[in-house]
Amino acid sequence: MIRASPITDGANANRREQILAAAAELFASHGFHGVGIDDIGAAVGISGPALYRHFRGKDAMLGEMLTSISQYLLDGGEQYAATVGDPQKSLRALVAFHVEFALEHPALITVQERNLANLTDADRKHVRALQRRYVEVWVRVITTAMPRVDESRARSAAHAVFGLINSTPHNRYLAANELTTLLHDLAIGALTAAAASHPDGDESEPSARGDHPPNTTV
Repeated sequence: MIRASPITDGANANRREQILAAAAELFASHGFHGVGIDDIGAAVGISGPALYRHFRGKDAMLGEMLTSISQYLLDGGEQYAATVGDPQKSLRALVAFHVEFALEHPALITVQERNLANLTDADRKHVRALQRRYVEVWVRVITTAMPRVDESRARSAAHAVFGLINSTPHNRYLAANELTTLLHDLAIGALTAAAASHPDGDESEPSARGDHPPNTTV
């Protein structure tokens, strides 16, 4: 079962989770280097030095944060890829899962996009490995749903779709439900175009379009 969120916040969060959630918001707003331990402590109502009872420092918070995000996406991607029998439905479910994540966790998306270089070497290696595995889930689903698309093209298309969907922290011109539908349709359209424009492809390539994104509430 997919966790409801990569980082628990609110009433159900323990102190460690509250610290991570507050740090994510601050890192997204002010940048990793623009936030001090005292800032994070103040956001959760404790002194900066008291944070060291939970984390050894900001780098440890960032490492756990980005690892949690990457593991969450991988777990969800693998589950949606494995549980839906129809390849077209699998692809739509995978797109909808990533869209939902991006819209519900804009701060985490922003931190993930900007701060890979700020990880320790060990954390960066681990996060990169998880991210590569997530990409390969997409490659597998895309090539199954669109057999004319080879792995290299599917991999490039997946990264392009991530860029599209992950732009959502900077795009709040529509209501959430409208933006969800728009992002889903744009992502599916881009993947369908990748198949249609393939040198060996033609207009008979099966479309992964659906009238509405599937319900991916977990």
